[in-house]
Amino acid sequence: MPTDLLLVDTRNGVTTLTFNHPRRLNGWTAPMLEALLETLPKIGQDGATKAVVITGKGEYYSAGVNLGGALKLDHPKRLHAFIVKHNQAIFDAFLDLDKPILVAANGPIIGAPVTSATLCDAIVASDRATFSTPFAKLGVTPEGCSSVHLPRLIGEASAQRMLGPEGWRPTAAEALDVGLIDEVVPHDDLQERAQAIAREWVAQGKGRAFRAGSTREELKAINATESLQLADAFLSAPFLKGQMRFLWAKGKRGPAAMFAGLWITSPVWRLLL
Repeated sequence: MPTDLLLVDTRNGVTTLTFNHPRRLNGWTAPMLEALLETLPKIGQDGATKAVVITGKGEYYSAGVNLGGALKLDHPKRLHAFIVKHNQAIFDAFLDLDKPILVAANGPIIGAPVTSATLCDAIVASDRATFSTPFAKLGVTPEGCSSVHLPRLIGEASAQRMLGPEGWRPTAAEALDVGLIDEVVPHDDLQERAQAIAREWVAQGKGRAFRAGSTREELKAINATESLQLADAFLSAPFLKGQMRFLWAKGKRGPAAMFAGLWITSPVWRLLL
């Protein structure tokens, strides 16, 4: 697994994780997800780390999960279990990290990177950042505890705008206005400001906290439920067909063929679930 996909730098008690695949807009490919799942627990056990900053290199914080690359053709029952296990694991990794986490959103954030950011202690954003959770457009259910946690953060109406068919993508200023993020700074000042906040946390001895009155135990239970719902949605015929068309249009013939096979045979193999 390439170790340079996720850069790790610890100074003065602050560990900075940087998504380092700007050519792919820092998308959460399978190797990137593996790197996160390996690195986050290690940081939790690192005595030198008192606070964590997560950011991205280049123009994007992260363009989200690469569905075509993350899923492999398999028996439907095993594929369903794979989706449940891995979706639950990535958000649990954020929830279980017992060090305060600051997200420094250097640019657009899409999907799971948005919802995982809401599970952190705070979000400070560049004035170039935008926040998108296009689950309804993709034909899948909300994840990252967003079905419950996002309405608490930003209110039911704003949450439905983001999670529902409208697919509202707030700018950094709009995200600050509704309570999704905590601060907006000029783009060139973002990293300096993030480090300053994290160093202040270290000086204060700040512990891990969850926003909007949510608790770790409650969020983990929500994550488990959403992961099952997401796996069901991923294996629904409309989603499989939509992914096939999307990937084919992008010229990704191999992944498109995988989704085509699952879609065509879905009336049969769904009886096996």
